[in-house]
Amino acid sequence: MNRSEKTQKMIILALFTTVALLLSYVESLVPFFAGVPGMKLGLPNLAVVLLLWRYEWKDALLVNLMRIILSGLLFGNMFSILFSTCGALISFVSMCFLKKCGLSIYGVSMSGAVFHNIGQILVAACIVQTVAVGIYAPILLITGLITGYLIGVLARILLVHLPK
Repeated sequence: MNRSEKTQKMIILALFTTVALLLSYVESLVPFFAGVPGMKLGLPNLAVVLLLWRYEWKDALLVNLMRIILSGLLFGNMFSILFSTCGALISFVSMCFLKKCGLSIYGVSMSGAVFHNIGQILVAACIVQTVAVGIYAPILLITGLITGYLIGVLARILLVHLPK
């Protein structure tokens, strides 16, 4: 990869990071509670899914981690960074594995949402030292499937319009 291509890729990744950060901000403004503390729509995952389909997994991971750190510093706190990082890493591994296995963009996005929620439940259980937080699992998993599917639909639509 020559210098021009590296610069272009760096700009694209910066743009994806910016979009993911903006989606994090928008998500922080949307009241999506449904009785579960910390529940969110997963809008920033759109950037990660798009990157997984268009670029390398390393690029998607970098943007995902940058977005978590920046959004945590700007809109959250250390706990939000901890919860998001743990959920995102488990989610990311599942998405990469299932994409490699040939799962569709919808299935990969749905698995990302579900495993993100599982990761966050595990962190919460460790922090509060009780498995009672698992009571939130059914609603988190169901909403994760729904929102993950919707993010997959959006990603599929955007992939048609993004340049290769």
